Amino acid sequence: MLEYLKSDVIEVNRVDISEGDGILEGIFENVDIPGCTITDVQMVTEGSLTLADDRIITDLPAFCRVSLQLKPTTQSNIRVELWLPQEWNGRFLGTGNGGSASYISYNPLTFGVRRGYATANTDMGTSPNAFEAISHPERWVDFGYRATHEMTVAAKSLIQLFYNRSASYAYFMGCSTGGQQALMEAQRYPTDYQGIIAGAPANNRTHLHTGFLWNFKATNQGTGAHFSKEQMAFITRKVVEHGRGKDGGALHGDNFLTDPRLLQFNPETLAASQGDDEGVSLTDEQISALKLIYAGPTNPRTGERIYTPLPYGSEDCGGGLDLQQDPERLPSSLLYPFNWVFGADFDYTTFDFDRDLDTLNERLAPILNANNPDVSEMKALGGKILLYTGMSDPLVPYQDALHYYERVIEHQGSLDQTQDFFRLFLVPGMGHCGGGPGLNDLGQGGHSNLPRDREYDILSALVEWVEHGKAPEKFIATAFKDGFAPNGISFQRPIYPYPKLPEYVSGDPNLPASYREVDHPRGGVLIPAAKYLV
Repeated sequence: MLEYLKSDVIEVNRVDISEGDGILEGIFENVDIPGCTITDVQMVTEGSLTLADDRIITDLPAFCRVSLQLKPTTQSNIRVELWLPQEWNGRFLGTGNGGSASYISYNPLTFGVRRGYATANTDMGTSPNAFEAISHPERWVDFGYRATHEMTVAAKSLIQLFYNRSASYAYFMGCSTGGQQALMEAQRYPTDYQGIIAGAPANNRTHLHTGFLWNFKATNQGTGAHFSKEQMAFITRKVVEHGRGKDGGALHGDNFLTDPRLLQFNPETLAASQGDDEGVSLTDEQISALKLIYAGPTNPRTGERIYTPLPYGSEDCGGGLDLQQDPERLPSSLLYPFNWVFGADFDYTTFDFDRDLDTLNERLAPILNANNPDVSEMKALGGKILLYTGMSDPLVPYQDALHYYERVIEHQGSLDQTQDFFRLFLVPGMGHCGGGPGLNDLGQGGHSNLPRDREYDILSALVEWVEHGKAPEKFIATAFKDGFAPNGISFQRPIYPYPKLPEYVSGDPNLPASYREVDHPRGGVLIPAAKYLV
């Protein structure tokens, strides 16, 4: 079994990149990576970078920007950027994308290079948009898992050329689609990274998108089933009022649920409570649609559960009902897997959640879904995984990540055996990868001035675990005012490895010291049938 290189100190390496682009291009003249073409090499001086679309990124260190194209197959067209800082901390950071990718994501590149990491990102082979991949099944494979691995292999080779040494440690960090990439790496390529952060992972990809289609049909195949912004806010407010203070959160002040699993909610009660909110009412059709949405997708013939439903308290969050009912935005942004299989003219309204879903899974589940709970090889190699997910995330419901983690526990044999190398953190009130009405920052966005230590910053915590064996026992999670770091801190709260959650004790509910860790029941989420966990 391979062993990872262990060292206590990472030296900062400095590379002189002042001699200009020509010298830099010469470094990469003899690149010998199958299917790889270096398309551009640029020296970026300390300060700012102007992108092709005229966006300007500021507060950058000096670095070498390498653009490359990877073609593992004739259909493939994978774009990658690798940013190599002049002041290098000796580590490599692979980063994830979002949605259907189709672009280089510059925020994570900026995040990494500012911290001294040689940092890579890929468009996952779907540029210029996911619908261009129709009739190109090799691009589906690139998106599913191959692009991330190819990016990693190429980046490590180029790091060796540029710094004349290999990275001492390799880490991966991504959320949403980036979380899918993270778990794909852990499951398929456990030697690629010693440490992995998977946020809100879209790993159960075909069934996640089936859930989008279920909610879309629930709100579009009847009259009066669409919700206004006022109605969505009303629904979430009533749901939270029903459960607030009963699940460990602060009774006064919290506008989110700490543990939605403990809530039993009947949408019929919304009809009875409409008089409490002047000017807000729901039709019978809307309440019927809500019942379908809260029930989640099931097979109409067998009754088997396909996927988990929208979480209570997330209805009004970004990516929630507003997006998932939209007849223009949803099909163009989140239903592309159906077009890949059924063609550009596929009629979403005719989709059958029995036979058509079987067809979708036959084509896509083996390449898009990262549902395998066996990550034993990464554990044997000494690798570590941190998984986090927001409890108010309507795009990738926390229940799916929780159930995946439970299946890892079952495969490992116990919670203790799993927590030796793999820990899950449930984040109350966090929306999709951040934002939301509650806690929204673990350092994952790099936008705050909070300490970059293992208590506040998830990447620092992972580094401490991998390189020094100090497993994270808690984070101090932060809620910024309006979810925006420059606005300052609204409140902070500790979060703990699953199944623990914070419980309010006494004192100022905005301060971490007012909470203690409490074991909550494990599981407690609706579980898809085994055939929908492939």
